[in-house]
Amino acid sequence: MSLTPGKLYYSISEVSKHFDVAASLLRYWESEFSTIKPKRNSRGTRFYTQKDVEEISRIYLLVKDKGYTLQGAKDKIKADKNSLNANIVVIEKLKSIKGFLTKLKEEI
Repeated sequence: MSLTPGKLYYSISEVSKHFDVAASLLRYWESEFSTIKPKRNSRGTRFYTQKDVEEISRIYLLVKDKGYTLQGAKDKIKADKNSLNANIVVIEKLKSIKGFLTKLKEEI
């Protein structure tokens, strides 16, 4: 089963059916990974956003498909985030250098 595209929120049953896992596993992952933060109504019912589903997908890939432990998946996600931040810094420096060289070329 695939999730309906364009929906703002998905229920825990929709997400669990999509990944073919128990709802209890999603609740457990929610407690283990701070990046999964479903919205809740006054009754406590969870509503997952597209961002939550993407994060669950990343965790599912690491844990179920690639065989990572939960700690290994946490470390991998953290390392990927740090790598992304480092890439952003490099990109900003390159843009600055490009701007300088473009300005220098115009002056010549």
